[in-house]
Amino acid sequence: MNQISLAHIERYAINKEEVVLAEDALDKVSRSFHFLTEFSKDKIIYGINTGFGPMAQYRIDSDQLHNLQYNLIRSHASGIGKALDETYARSVMIARLNAFLQANSGVSTAVVEQLLLFINKGIVPEIFEHGSVGASGDLVQLSHLGLNLIGEGHVYYQGIRQPTAKVLEQLGIKPLAMKLRDGLGLINGTSCMTGIAAINLIYAKRLVHWGVAASAMLSEVIEAFDDSFSKELNAVKLHEGQRWVAAQMRAFVGDSGLIRNREELFKDDTALQKREFERKIQEYYSIRCVPQVIGPVIDTLNYAQQIVEDELNSTNDNPIVNPEENNVFHGGNFHGDYISLEMDKVKLVLTKLTMLMERQLNFLMNSKLNNRFPPFLNAGTWGLNFGFQGVQFTATSTTAENQALCGSMYVHSIPNNNDNQDIVSMGTNSAVMARQVIENSFQVMSIHLMAICQAIDLLAADEKERLSSQAQKVYAMIRTKAAFVVEDTPQAQYIAEVYEMIKETHFEL
Repeated sequence: MNQISLAHIERYAINKEEVVLAEDALDKVSRSFHFLTEFSKDKIIYGINTGFGPMAQYRIDSDQLHNLQYNLIRSHASGIGKALDETYARSVMIARLNAFLQANSGVSTAVVEQLLLFINKGIVPEIFEHGSVGASGDLVQLSHLGLNLIGEGHVYYQGIRQPTAKVLEQLGIKPLAMKLRDGLGLINGTSCMTGIAAINLIYAKRLVHWGVAASAMLSEVIEAFDDSFSKELNAVKLHEGQRWVAAQMRAFVGDSGLIRNREELFKDDTALQKREFERKIQEYYSIRCVPQVIGPVIDTLNYAQQIVEDELNSTNDNPIVNPEENNVFHGGNFHGDYISLEMDKVKLVLTKLTMLMERQLNFLMNSKLNNRFPPFLNAGTWGLNFGFQGVQFTATSTTAENQALCGSMYVHSIPNNNDNQDIVSMGTNSAVMARQVIENSFQVMSIHLMAICQAIDLLAADEKERLSSQAQKVYAMIRTKAAFVVEDTPQAQYIAEVYEMIKETHFEL
C-alpha cells in the first residue's frame, strides 16, 4: 500500500479489511524522518523550530520544541457538529496514512505505526464535521485524529464512545510520542476532505447504477420505444457517459418482452389513418432523455475519481521533505481546491440525477400523464385509500433540499488566521455537503424503486411475466423489504430499509 484507488478505500474503510504495508514502506518513511532530523539542526524550518501560521515569525527555543507539537494538536482540536461515522473516519485515517507513505512528510515511523494500529484494531477517531476551512489542510479535524493518537479525547470502539486512554490501555497500545514535526505532519494536509470525498464517490457511483436501473425498469413498465437508448441514436453524440448509459439500458432490457421497437409503429398501417394516436409517439423527456441526463453525471464522477485518487496518492503537506534533493521545500500542497471543486460538481450532478428520479416518480403518480395506472398507484379504494400520495411528498421535499445544498463552497472563501489564510478552499464543507446530497439521493431513489415495483404489481399477469430478467431481479430485491401497498400502511420504515439495502448493494447492470 502506497498507491491506492477507490477500490482500496472500499476494501479498507467500508469492508474493514486489514491494511498491510509494503515491506519497504517504513524504511522510506524512516529515511525521510532521519534526513529531516539532521537537516533541521542548524536551520530555521517551519513547524519544527518556529510557530505556526502567522506565528511563524517567532523562533521556538530548543527546550520547547517537544511541547510545540503537542500544543498545536491540543489547541486546534476545536471541531463541532456530528462526529463522522465509522466508514468516513476510517477513510480519513487511510488517506492520511497513505499520504505519509509517500515519504515526503518527514514524520516518524511511530506515526505510521499508530495510524495502522487504529485502523486494524477498529479504533474509530472522533472527528467532527465542522472546523476546516480547507487550507493549511484540515487542521481542526486532523487535530482530533492526532489527539486520539496521543491517547487523549474520545474514540469509538465496538460502537461505544469511550475515553481514548481507556481503549488504548485495554488493547495494550501506548499513546503516540510525537517527535520533530509529527504534530504538524498529522494535521497539515487534505486527508479529511479526501477521505470523505472517496467514500462519497463510491456511493455516488452506486447511485448512478440504480438510477439507470430505475429508468430502464420504468421504460419497460410503460412499454416505451427502444430507440431513445439505441446504439445508433447515441453513437452520433460523442459523449462517453451518454453512450455508456445507453449501453447499460440496452443490456438491462435485453430480454424484455415489453419494450417496443420503433419498427412496430412504422409497420402499423392503421396508424396512418388516425387523426389522434392512442399512445404517445415519443415519451416525456424524463424517460426519453435518460442517456443525455445521466451521461454527464457519470462523466463527472469518473473525472472526480481521477482527482480524488491523485490526491490520495499525493503528499498534501507543508513543508515537503526531499532527501534526494537534500532540501526542504515550503509551499501550499495542503490547499484543498481540487477536492472542493470536485465535491461541488458531485453535488450538482447527483442533484440532477435525483431530479430525474423525482420527475419519473411524478409521471407514475399522475394518471393523466401515464394513462396507464391509477392516481398515486392506488391499489385500494379511490378516495378512501391514498396509495403512494404520502411518499411522493417526501421525495419532492428531499429533492428540494438537494437543490438548496448545491450552492458552491469552492467559491465561498473567507479570509481568516490573521489573513495568513487569505484564500481558502472550504473543501471539507463541500465534501460534507456532498455526503448529505448522496444520502438524500438514496432516499429519493428508494421511494422511486418502491413506486416502480408498485406499478409492476398493477400490471396484468402476462405483462409482468414479460419483464426483463434484470427487472425481475430488482423487483425481487425491493420486495424483500417493501410489500405491495393496498391498504394504507405507514411507509417510513420500509423506505428506510430499502435505503439501507440499495446503498450497501452493488447492482452491476
